[in-house]
Amino acid sequence: MTDLTHFDPLGNAVMVDVSAKAPTERVAVAAGSVLMAADTMALIQARGVKKGDVLAVAQLAGIMGAKRTPDLIPLCHPLALSSVKVELQLDPARNAVDIQATCKLTGQTGVEMEALTAVSVAALTVYDMVKAVDKSMRITDIRLLHKSGGKSGTYQAV
Repeated sequence: MTDLTHFDPLGNAVMVDVSAKAPTERVAVAAGSVLMAADTMALIQARGVKKGDVLAVAQLAGIMGAKRTPDLIPLCHPLALSSVKVELQLDPARNAVDIQATCKLTGQTGVEMEALTAVSVAALTVYDMVKAVDKSMRITDIRLLHKSGGKSGTYQAV
């Protein structure tokens, strides 16, 4: 098993020193879902939520979340993201809002945390916008689907 990189030999938390790493193109894709009641799905589809367009607001929140990752997750490096894309799709058969985020940059460290944060913040925003009508919603299956670049190479979820 690989040693954990966020601790020094004495067990103190540290930000990983990436200064010796060569910049490479890095991409990460994450996904997750918000499951809800059929009536809630219908309300979102009809754009009948009083707070506004749920999908548009959640998309923007996800992008903003990716950009704020180092403010939210201790020891994350502040990154100059070159691209953040957040896509939300309705799946009425599952009563789900499916979310996918893709983050890119050329740099010395990966963007997995930014992609995962984007999905998480978008999902929380969906919940917040419709919680008045459905408190039983579930945010589920937030996961890394793909990452590429850097020394560890490519990861692809199966």
